[in-house]
Amino acid sequence: MAVYKCEACGMSIGTMTWGTCDQELDHGSITTDGGDQVQVSRCPDGHGMIKSPMCCGKDMTHLDG
Repeated sequence: MAVYKCEACGMSIGTMTWGTCDQELDHGSITTDGGDQVQVSRCPDGHGMIKSPMCCGKDMTHLDG
């Protein structure tokens, strides 16, 4: 199942997992100190988070469900 899609070129990627625990990452967002919203993917076991993927110079769109 595709989880993220590039609105510019249509490329999509599936689920992502955290390397040390193999848990599927949860989609979310954070607000930077400058007030910008940034999409992130978090480990549900609390191991950390990464910025969500980019393609064509823009954040890929998270697809719900």
